[in-house]
Amino acid sequence: MTRPLAILSVALLTVHAGAAAPKFNDPQPQAYHLTVRASKVDPSTKAHPDIDFNLESKGKPSDVQTADVDTRVAPRGELVVWLMGHNPVIAEKVNGYGYHHVSVHYARGWFGKLNTVPADTQHLGKIRLEATAGVDASQAVAIAEADSAKGRATRLVQWLVKKHPQGRWEQFLTAGGKELDWTKVVVGGSSHGATSSARFAMHQKVARVIMFCGPRDNTEDWQAGPSATPLNRFFGYTHVLDGGWTEHHYQRSWLMLRLNEYGPVVNADDAKAPYGHSRRLITQAPMKGDAKKQAAAAHGYVTPSKGSPKDAQGRHLQEDVWKYLFTSDVNVTGKPVPAEAGIRMNQRPKK
Repeated sequence: MTRPLAILSVALLTVHAGAAAPKFNDPQPQAYHLTVRASKVDPSTKAHPDIDFNLESKGKPSDVQTADVDTRVAPRGELVVWLMGHNPVIAEKVNGYGYHHVSVHYARGWFGKLNTVPADTQHLGKIRLEATAGVDASQAVAIAEADSAKGRATRLVQWLVKKHPQGRWEQFLTAGGKELDWTKVVVGGSSHGATSSARFAMHQKVARVIMFCGPRDNTEDWQAGPSATPLNRFFGYTHVLDGGWTEHHYQRSWLMLRLNEYGPVVNADDAKAPYGHSRRLITQAPMKGDAKKQAAAAHGYVTPSKGSPKDAQGRHLQEDVWKYLFTSDVNVTGKPVPAEAGIRMNQRPKK
């Protein structure tokens, strides 16, 4: 069922959320979808063509950002910052849970160029940190705060405060309005976005971390470092036919994040919500085709999308899993279990 949209086209950026969520005061409650270029929100934004991070591509804007909120739904007082391209199904789903939602344009295209295995065991992690937080962490890139996910999200929310009062976006800014209140922000993504979400959350305390088919960076060790975000706030969900699972990328990262301290790996196909309050969920849903096609389909299966399977009544088969990931009490966890045996923890190439 297609929801009615009120569309504004301008430049976007976002992040922020409040403990006691203010109620909407919208004379015409509805689902809003807003778009705006990052370069319009903040003229100081710059292109980085060396890492495929551009403001335009083939004469068309590539720095378009989005924001979504449904003022018909009671607000949670939290904001989802999706570290991927705009996913309308994700936006509608989390709006239905009471979240505000934004998708920001930040450096993601670097991975194909800089995905190497140098002696530095945090090479990719440092690039992810600079791309998401705008701190000077890597010599491989030079991304200013204004062009980071954090900076662009902040400017976007500031813009939304002025341009879209119906959304009550001001609740996601700290006193004075200069910064996002990250304690009210959920960061999430799939694959590359899941990995970057995890790296950012280890640097910046956030309300929750959603990791669909991730994290990866299987030759690095940043996942075992200290985390500003309590580890019980990290939630992972993947398919067992996904190459990241069969190659032990995800299990390895989950163990390095110490997520086994909050419960065992739970097959969501056989269990019911709240899945023992575990932070590590999997599915074994059947995939069609040969092994290569199955792996590709499995990689995207867990993330809400237009192709996500539904039952005869039109309800998404994974609805309970998604709702658990986004809305369960982060302070209620499963019981700790030992690290699973047989996981290949050292995946660096042999010299």
